[in-house]
Amino acid sequence: MTTVAVVGGGPAGLSAALFTQKNGLDTVVFDTDETWMHMAHLFNYLGIRSISGSEFMTIARGQVTDRGTTIHQGEEVTGISETEDGFEVVTEESEYEANYVVLATGRNRQFAKDLGCDFTEEEEVDVSVRMETSVPNVYATGAMVRDQEMEAIISAGDGATAALNILSKEKGEGFHDFDKPDDVPTLASN
Repeated sequence: MTTVAVVGGGPAGLSAALFTQKNGLDTVVFDTDETWMHMAHLFNYLGIRSISGSEFMTIARGQVTDRGTTIHQGEEVTGISETEDGFEVVTEESEYEANYVVLATGRNRQFAKDLGCDFTEEEEVDVSVRMETSVPNVYATGAMVRDQEMEAIISAGDGATAALNILSKEKGEGFHDFDKPDDVPTLASN
Protein backbone atom coordinates (compact mmCIF):
# COMPACT_ATOMS: atom_id res chain seq x y z
CA MET A 1 0.00 0.00 0.00
CA THR A 2 1.28 3.45 -0.87
CA THR A 3 0.81 6.25 1.62
CA VAL A 4 -0.27 9.06 -0.74
CA ALA A 5 -1.95 8.78 -4.15
CA VAL A 6 -2.04 12.03 -6.11
CA VAL A 7 -4.52 12.21 -8.96
CA GLY A 8 -3.34 14.89 -11.37
CA GLY A 9 0.15 15.96 -12.34
CA GLY A 10 -0.07 19.74 -12.63
CA PRO A 11 1.45 22.22 -10.16
CA ALA A 12 -0.87 21.23 -7.28
CA GLY A 13 -0.37 17.50 -7.63
CA LEU A 14 3.37 17.68 -8.17
CA SER A 15 3.81 20.08 -5.27
CA ALA A 16 1.93 17.71 -2.95
CA ALA A 17 4.02 14.77 -4.18
CA LEU A 18 7.27 16.66 -3.76
CA PHE A 19 6.58 17.46 -0.11
CA THR A 20 5.21 14.05 0.89
CA GLN A 21 7.83 11.91 -0.84
CA LYS A 22 10.72 14.17 0.22
CA ASN A 23 9.64 13.71 3.81
CA GLY A 24 9.40 9.94 3.76
CA LEU A 25 5.86 9.14 2.65
CA ASP A 26 5.63 6.73 -0.29
CA THR A 27 3.84 8.72 -3.01
CA VAL A 28 2.50 7.96 -6.48
CA VAL A 29 1.17 10.43 -9.05
CA PHE A 30 -1.26 9.62 -11.84
CA ASP A 31 -0.76 12.11 -14.66
CA THR A 32 -2.49 12.23 -18.04
CA ASP A 33 -0.48 15.37 -18.96
CA GLU A 34 -3.62 17.35 -19.76
CA THR A 35 -2.59 20.26 -17.56
CA TRP A 36 -3.44 23.79 -18.60
CA MET A 37 0.21 24.59 -18.05
CA HIS A 38 0.90 23.59 -21.67
CA MET A 39 -1.03 26.70 -22.72
CA ALA A 40 0.72 28.96 -20.19
CA HIS A 41 3.82 31.05 -19.98
CA LEU A 42 4.95 31.97 -16.48
CA PHE A 43 5.94 35.56 -15.78
CA ASN A 44 4.08 35.77 -12.47
CA TYR A 45 5.45 32.75 -10.60
CA LEU A 46 7.65 33.98 -7.76
CA GLY A 47 11.29 33.09 -8.38
CA ILE A 48 10.85 32.45 -12.10
CA ARG A 49 11.52 35.29 -14.51
CA SER A 50 10.09 33.66 -17.62
CA ILE A 51 9.42 30.04 -18.60
CA SER A 52 6.97 28.20 -20.79
CA GLY A 53 4.39 26.12 -18.98
CA SER A 54 5.58 22.95 -20.72
CA GLU A 55 9.20 23.57 -19.71
CA PHE A 56 8.06 24.27 -16.14
CA MET A 57 6.22 20.94 -16.11
CA THR A 58 9.31 19.07 -17.33
CA ILE A 59 11.42 20.61 -14.59
CA ALA A 60 8.74 19.98 -11.93
CA ARG A 61 8.33 16.32 -12.92
CA GLY A 62 12.10 15.87 -12.80
CA GLN A 63 12.28 17.41 -9.35
CA VAL A 64 9.53 15.14 -8.06
CA THR A 65 11.00 11.96 -9.56
CA ASP A 66 14.48 12.94 -8.30
CA ARG A 67 13.01 12.72 -4.79
CA GLY A 68 11.65 9.21 -5.44
CA THR A 69 8.03 9.71 -6.43
CA THR A 70 6.62 7.27 -8.95
CA ILE A 71 4.73 9.06 -11.74
CA HIS A 72 2.33 6.91 -13.73
CA GLN A 73 2.47 9.06 -16.85
CA GLY A 74 -0.51 8.48 -19.13
CA GLU A 75 -2.23 6.12 -16.66
CA GLU A 76 -5.69 7.59 -16.27
CA VAL A 77 -7.58 7.06 -13.04
CA THR A 78 -11.05 5.65 -13.72
CA GLY A 79 -12.32 5.41 -10.15
CA ILE A 80 -11.55 6.01 -6.49
CA SER A 81 -13.37 4.38 -3.60
CA GLU A 82 -13.02 4.13 0.16
CA THR A 83 -11.89 0.83 1.69
CA GLU A 84 -11.54 -0.36 5.27
CA ASP A 85 -7.87 0.66 5.26
CA GLY A 86 -7.99 3.80 3.11
CA PHE A 87 -8.69 4.13 -0.59
CA GLU A 88 -8.53 2.14 -3.79
CA VAL A 89 -7.44 4.00 -6.90
CA VAL A 90 -8.38 2.20 -10.11
CA THR A 91 -6.90 2.66 -13.58
CA GLU A 92 -7.36 0.63 -16.74
CA GLU A 93 -3.94 -0.91 -16.04
CA SER A 94 -4.17 -1.73 -12.32
CA GLU A 95 -5.55 -1.05 -8.86
CA TYR A 96 -3.64 0.78 -6.11
CA GLU A 97 -4.25 1.18 -2.40
CA ALA A 98 -3.42 4.38 -0.51
CA ASN A 99 -3.94 5.91 2.91
CA TYR A 100 -4.49 9.42 1.51
CA VAL A 101 -5.75 10.83 -1.78
CA VAL A 102 -4.92 14.26 -3.14
CA LEU A 103 -7.26 15.36 -5.94
CA ALA A 104 -5.49 17.71 -8.34
CA THR A 105 -7.66 17.33 -11.43
CA GLY A 106 -8.27 20.96 -12.32
CA ARG A 107 -11.94 21.76 -12.75
CA ASN A 108 -12.89 18.08 -12.96
CA ARG A 109 -14.70 17.39 -9.70
CA GLN A 110 -16.09 13.95 -10.55
CA PHE A 111 -13.91 11.97 -8.14
CA ALA A 112 -14.83 14.36 -5.32
CA LYS A 113 -18.51 13.76 -6.15
CA ASP A 114 -18.01 9.99 -6.33
CA LEU A 115 -16.34 9.98 -2.91
CA GLY A 116 -19.18 12.02 -1.38
CA CYS A 117 -17.24 15.22 -0.65
CA ASP A 118 -19.25 18.28 0.32
CA PHE A 119 -19.57 21.13 -2.19
CA THR A 120 -20.16 24.86 -1.80
CA GLU A 121 -23.12 26.72 -3.24
CA GLU A 122 -20.79 27.72 -6.11
CA GLU A 123 -20.25 24.00 -6.89
CA GLU A 124 -16.62 24.06 -5.74
CA VAL A 125 -15.29 21.28 -3.54
CA ASP A 126 -15.61 22.47 0.05
CA VAL A 127 -12.26 22.22 1.86
CA SER A 128 -10.73 23.35 5.12
CA VAL A 129 -7.80 25.77 5.16
CA ARG A 130 -5.66 22.61 5.11
CA MET A 131 -7.28 21.53 1.81
CA GLU A 132 -9.00 18.53 3.45
CA THR A 133 -12.47 17.69 2.19
CA SER A 134 -15.40 16.47 4.26
CA VAL A 135 -14.14 12.93 3.57
CA PRO A 136 -11.25 12.28 5.97
CA ASN A 137 -7.87 11.88 4.27
CA VAL A 138 -9.13 13.18 0.91
CA TYR A 139 -7.70 16.52 -0.18
CA ALA A 140 -8.81 18.75 -3.03
CA THR A 141 -6.63 21.42 -4.64
CA GLY A 142 -6.47 24.06 -7.33
CA ALA A 143 -9.32 24.95 -9.67
CA MET A 144 -11.75 22.46 -8.13
CA VAL A 145 -11.74 24.49 -4.89
CA ARG A 146 -11.28 28.00 -6.30
CA ASP A 147 -12.73 28.11 -9.78
CA GLN A 148 -11.81 31.70 -10.61
CA GLU A 149 -8.28 31.62 -9.17
CA MET A 150 -6.50 29.42 -11.67
CA GLU A 151 -2.90 30.38 -11.07
CA ALA A 152 -0.04 27.90 -11.03
CA ILE A 153 1.47 29.35 -7.87
CA ILE A 154 -1.85 29.21 -6.00
CA SER A 155 -2.36 25.60 -7.08
CA ALA A 156 1.18 24.67 -6.02
CA GLY A 157 0.48 26.25 -2.64
CA ASP A 158 -2.71 24.22 -2.31
CA GLY A 159 -0.74 21.03 -3.00
CA ALA A 160 1.92 21.99 -0.46
CA THR A 161 -0.76 22.77 2.14
CA ALA A 162 -2.40 19.37 1.62
CA ALA A 163 0.99 17.65 1.89
CA LEU A 164 1.94 19.43 5.10
CA ASN A 165 -1.39 18.45 6.66
CA ILE A 166 -0.85 14.81 5.67
CA LEU A 167 2.68 14.94 7.09
CA SER A 168 1.37 16.48 10.33
CA LYS A 169 -1.17 13.66 10.67
CA GLU A 170 1.45 11.00 9.98
CA LYS A 171 4.00 12.46 12.39
CA GLY A 172 1.46 13.21 15.12
CA GLU A 173 2.44 16.88 15.42
CA GLY A 174 2.53 20.06 13.39
CA PHE A 175 5.00 19.64 10.57
CA HIS A 176 6.78 22.16 8.41
CA ASP A 177 9.23 21.67 5.58
CA PHE A 178 12.08 24.13 5.85
CA ASP A 179 15.46 23.18 4.43
CA LYS A 180 18.73 24.83 5.40
CA PRO A 181 21.69 24.85 2.99
CA ASP A 182 23.37 21.96 4.83
CA ASP A 183 20.20 19.82 4.46
CA VAL A 184 20.01 20.01 0.69
CA PRO A 185 21.28 16.89 -1.07
CA THR A 186 23.00 17.15 -4.40
CA LEU A 187 21.36 15.30 -7.27
CA ALA A 188 24.39 12.99 -7.36
CA SER A 189 23.64 11.81 -3.81
CA ASN A 190 19.98 10.99 -4.47
